[in-house]
Amino acid sequence: MSTNIEAFLTADEEQEIVEAIRQAELHTSGEIRVHIEHTCKGDATNRALEVFHFLKMDNTKLQNAVLIYVAVEDKTFVIYGDKGINNVVEKGFWDSTKNIIQSNFKNGNFKQGLVEGILKSGEQLQQHFQYTDNDKNELTNEISKG
Repeated sequence: MSTNIEAFLTADEEQEIVEAIRQAELHTSGEIRVHIEHTCKGDATNRALEVFHFLKMDNTKLQNAVLIYVAVEDKTFVIYGDKGINNVVEKGFWDSTKNIIQSNFKNGNFKQGLVEGILKSGEQLQQHFQYTDNDKNELTNEISKG
């Protein structure tokens, strides 16, 4: 575990992010996860895709999982949505979410950026993937680290 990742978010901030994921998923069948690692070797989007598969996020029933991938040292992040989402949303669907995260990150507000980005993702997902009574949480809400 890199000390840099530990410095990125405190344990309390991590819990606030996990709670934001829980809140965001209340109104959608979509699944949201956050993965944080020290650095990304190569292209961040390709790495986000690798992590997405490694975390088995491509196994959701409606293919509606979203990964927010952060490479701390590289100061980069990627929002990666599965096929089920990308097939139904308009181009630029994630732009408002990216902008929220980016403006917070630029000011050093990493926890706030992730919380707001997660809640915005939940709103976006809700438009296309309504929560149903028989919906179950298919993926853990815990932050994964690389």
